Amino acid sequence: MLTDRSYPQIPRGGFGLVVLALVLVGFWLIYQAGQEGEDPVTDGPPSSGAAPAKPVTVEVDRVVDGDTAKVFYEGRSEYVRYIGIDTPESVKPDSPVECYGEESKQFNETMLAGGTVRLRFGPELRDRFGRLLAYVHVSDVMLNAELLRRGYAETLTIPPNDAESDRFERMEEQARDTGLGLWGACA
Repeated sequence: MLTDRSYPQIPRGGFGLVVLALVLVGFWLIYQAGQEGEDPVTDGPPSSGAAPAKPVTVEVDRVVDGDTAKVFYEGRSEYVRYIGIDTPESVKPDSPVECYGEESKQFNETMLAGGTVRLRFGPELRDRFGRLLAYVHVSDVMLNAELLRRGYAETLTIPPNDAESDRFERMEEQARDTGLGLWGACA
């Protein structure tokens, strides 16, 4: 003979049913997002646990600002945020253009005018907004480093994508000490 203790107890009353319904709906939403090829955590394209081992060459779609561009990656236009740097804002909604924001964007546009770049990924492929994170190479030049070296950007170190952080900090310090770019214009 089975006793009441043989089965899991379901809370009695309306509250218990509401909790059970919410849990089931949550599992169903996660299942549906997975079926549609989206990552339920980021509500965007699937994120990869491991970044591609080899750099990829991609076509540039357009420049967004000093440290972000759109490229054609795996058949679709994707945002790429440059690892390790931050340039002054030039397109942030409801915000004024920051000092040296337009100059940083213009330099980025000049560097990407050739139309193709090579992306080298760090351990984390995407940020919390779903943007690709990469070191951007134009021919033999790493654009992330060049933006720092010429004073168009400052460092922004976010682990685990921090392999170049020591080098980037030295470049920023040199640009700041000599008053290059934003370091001379925005003091």
